[in-house]
Amino acid sequence: MGMREEATKRVAAFWGDRPHAACILTFGCQQNEADSEKLRGMAHEMGYTDTAEPGDADLILLNTCAIREHAEQKILSYLGRFKEYRQKNPALVIGVCGCMTAQEHRVKQLKERYPQVSFTLDPASLPDFPRVLEEVLMGEGRRFLRGDDAPEITEGLPISRVLTHRAWVSIMYGCNNFCSYCIVPYVRGRERSRASGEILAEVKDLIAGGCRDITLLGQNVNSYRGDCDFATLLERVAALDGDFLVRFMTSHPKDVPDSLIAVMAKYPDKIAPQFHLPLQSGSNEILKRMNRKYTVETYLATVEKLRAAIPDLVLSTDLIVGFPGETDADFAATLDIVKRVRFDMIYSFLYSPRKGTPAAVMEEQVSPDDQKTRMAGLLRVQDEIALSLGEQYVGRTVRVLVDAKGKDAGALSGRTAGGRLIHFSGEPSLIGQFVQVTVERAEPYALRGRIAELERNIHK
Repeated sequence: MGMREEATKRVAAFWGDRPHAACILTFGCQQNEADSEKLRGMAHEMGYTDTAEPGDADLILLNTCAIREHAEQKILSYLGRFKEYRQKNPALVIGVCGCMTAQEHRVKQLKERYPQVSFTLDPASLPDFPRVLEEVLMGEGRRFLRGDDAPEITEGLPISRVLTHRAWVSIMYGCNNFCSYCIVPYVRGRERSRASGEILAEVKDLIAGGCRDITLLGQNVNSYRGDCDFATLLERVAALDGDFLVRFMTSHPKDVPDSLIAVMAKYPDKIAPQFHLPLQSGSNEILKRMNRKYTVETYLATVEKLRAAIPDLVLSTDLIVGFPGETDADFAATLDIVKRVRFDMIYSFLYSPRKGTPAAVMEEQVSPDDQKTRMAGLLRVQDEIALSLGEQYVGRTVRVLVDAKGKDAGALSGRTAGGRLIHFSGEPSLIGQFVQVTVERAEPYALRGRIAELERNIHK
């Protein structure tokens, strides 16, 4: 039995027959969601039940994001509010996990200014969760762990998934790109890839358990280098038996080989016609300052190849507004690319300096007012494009995986194969199933429709 398993048993024994609940709050990207599923799995092994209410918990875990300053300030605000829970329940353990705790200055801040925090775990220290929790419960004091930036991958951690029909599967960790604005390589470490056999075994188990939508995750998923390349891995997943879709994110534009595009085109019924391809800026000068390692021209050539091979492709992107040195002309170039490419969805962000990154000390920082003005202009353009693209779905019947129940009675929502959000009415029992939905109306970022089977019944 390993150290983790032994610590798990001792924590469970510490509680004995007493009920104990854990509240896990997740912030940030899908990789954090996947990490939280492992934290939840380990907590369940230690006998913790789930609670959505921090005030009812014996253990609160905040799995944090560090991609922008606002995300970190939000975490600190939560910790301030949780101080009262600790006062009411001195036995409460509060742990802060994730990317924020891989930064030395943040860990120092948590140590000195947030005594209610019992421990921290950066992403590399995730498997140490049971051991650290045991030490805290046994009165050995607060713990603040920072692991190696290139740790070995730990397989076999228990996973407790929130959903059974949709899942994230991490295939690699870390990033080697060092974009000048990005904190990820510093908090997630260097690239490490899982063995393809471990990934395929996890995917097979998901399919056998009824999972219908599987996303392969990586900070730069296309740079997967296990015992094969990413295109080969994707084809092996797509060749598995079962009624499911596989998608992946996030892709770097410099790593989209023809072999990957060919695999996507070869398996249209298994590989979702969706591609998230972060552009970040439409100016070559800004891309160079960002250390993105591609040009606008090579990006557009990749888009052309993708759309030629996958006619129904749903294309999304990331854009940073107000990067240091961005002029009105640079921003106009970004708007021009948005109009030319006509993305189905953009995820746009005001540039936020991250301590420790090269961009944080660059001259020519763009003023907040200019950032906000440019962002408003970008969103106006994209709203028109998204609505126009959505209107092309009106009258079509599309296959949708039902995801969730809405606030109103009978309201459901789901995603098309390309990842477009659609709202419709139906029974909650449909959640987790594929249904055919006829699109009746388009909004900028969602479709609205009617389940096709209901429509036929009405006309009988």
